[in-house]
Amino acid sequence: MPFSKFLDPKNDVAFKKIFGTEKNKEILIHFLNDLITFKSNRPILSVSFLKTVQDPETAAKKTSIVDILCKDEKDNHYIVEMQVAKEKGFEKRAQYYASKAYISQANSGGAYHDLKEVIFLAIADFVMFPKKTTYKSDHVILDKDSHENDLKDFSFTFLELPKFNKDIDHLTNMTEKWTYFFKHAEQTSIEDMQKLVGNDEIMEKAYNQLNAISWSDEELLTYDQAEKYEGAYQASMAQKFDEGKLEGKLEEKLKTARNMIKKKYDVSIIADITGLSHGQIENLITEISQKGP
Repeated sequence: MPFSKFLDPKNDVAFKKIFGTEKNKEILIHFLNDLITFKSNRPILSVSFLKTVQDPETAAKKTSIVDILCKDEKDNHYIVEMQVAKEKGFEKRAQYYASKAYISQANSGGAYHDLKEVIFLAIADFVMFPKKTTYKSDHVILDKDSHENDLKDFSFTFLELPKFNKDIDHLTNMTEKWTYFFKHAEQTSIEDMQKLVGNDEIMEKAYNQLNAISWSDEELLTYDQAEKYEGAYQASMAQKFDEGKLEGKLEEKLKTARNMIKKKYDVSIIADITGLSHGQIENLITEISQKGP
């Protein structure tokens, strides 16, 4: 990695390092306070992390695992998701995540009247709502006639990065600065970072956490593997769109695996994406090498 090079905060490993670790709690608190409009107009003072696996019976599935799950000093729950690949029905998955977090409070012994708010925040690297022109949208449950917010326990905030087009010289608030951070950190120079950060020590810390020079070789390897996995996942999703569902269709799984082998993906990643065994993949590698280019 180059000296003083900012990594991509959208990368799963980088995202969780910045916002999902005990040592960086203050970054998460700052971020939530900057992005969410609170009904009480009072900022979060502290957070505690909760287990991100919401359903142990299906823990192996992405749909049961959130990126960051935490609660504040009043026991309100927060789900923070980084979504890179465009996924059909992601807004439904957001509601699923929120409902699971809500239900889990009752499962742990709480009474219905004690259930706390669930706030869902997602950064999406694709357009979720084509009819909306704004890059940030906040969603709550309203009475159809009076528009009163009587059912207060769910709210959803989405940042759609492709819709954000401001350059670094025209950022006017912290929401814009965070959105710029997610969209452009990789291309940001040290000088531009200092200009953007100003006197904000917490945002500066977020950038410093992204500086490749501060990462160990092992961390950088994990980061690179996450990049490859995301690329493979998106390739798999594209193929599913073009050819239909792969599940249960061995020939299509083998075709996907062959393509991934030719692109030098790791065996473990190919196995995760296709569901093939390591032995089946090794046999394909041998078959391809014997045939030659």
